[in-house]
Amino acid sequence: MAWSKEQVRLMGTVIDMMIEHEESTILLNNCVEQLKSYEKRFSANNQTSELMAVNLQAGQKDVKVHSELFELIKLGKEHSLPTDSYLNIAIGPLTQAWHIGFEDARVPSQTEIVSLLKTIDPKRIHLNELDKSVFLEKGTSIDLGALAKGYIADLIVADLKRKQVTSGMINLGGNVLVFGNPPNKNRDKWYIEVQVPEQAQSKEPFLLKVKDKSIVTSGVYERVLTKDGQIFHHIINPNTGYPVETDVLSLTILSDKSVDGEIWTTRLFGKKAEEMIKEINHTKGIEGIVITKTMSYLSAGIKEYL
Repeated sequence: MAWSKEQVRLMGTVIDMMIEHEESTILLNNCVEQLKSYEKRFSANNQTSELMAVNLQAGQKDVKVHSELFELIKLGKEHSLPTDSYLNIAIGPLTQAWHIGFEDARVPSQTEIVSLLKTIDPKRIHLNELDKSVFLEKGTSIDLGALAKGYIADLIVADLKRKQVTSGMINLGGNVLVFGNPPNKNRDKWYIEVQVPEQAQSKEPFLLKVKDKSIVTSGVYERVLTKDGQIFHHIINPNTGYPVETDVLSLTILSDKSVDGEIWTTRLFGKKAEEMIKEINHTKGIEGIVITKTMSYLSAGIKEYL
């Protein structure tokens, strides 16, 4: 059976896919159409998306949504509620105010930030399991950008497996999910390099050897806004309304499901490196690599993949 590759720009990033199947080209074309459909469902930057239909009705009425969107909002809210979590899917008003990574990015005033902080409590998101509807209190806005790519990657791979695809890789702008055997017949595992940020003193990359795993990396170097000599990165602290202050340059999570990598890179980003590793070590099903300017920290179980 032949391997085929596909590259497409969607969701504000470059997406690479490769699979092994006798109808690999047809299946990859189907994947592209699925990705376009998911973008219309989950995007917080498209006024016509299904998620935006929920946001636009905030304070007015509840909105019935697709089961996948409901599931992701429910999952996101669950992980937004812990008091020590830096994940907050109700952060939409703040991310839209900063809009880092877009042409209209700016630094909001302190007064604006204080006002918006009052609107981003995830408890203001109300879910109705019976009819899969979502109601937002006035001023509330959901942003699933921290979770959607991982969730979508899992959906794509699950669908490919249902179609008897046994080996493949999907890379949604740094969210890598691999399954089955790699194209290299001399290996039974995929070799995935974890990028080391330029600011780190050590330039030695980490090479993970994995099978049926997801690797998600989040970092402060990805999208930035420079204003009056100050650099603001895109990871907003939901407690302060400003980009998180941290000595961590990047956090990589290894997990079975890509959405779990998304959840934990976001939940943890804002803590000190030692705290991140401690929590990773106490959380079942994930391993991690934390890179600061001066050091790299590895979770207890990551070494078996290096």
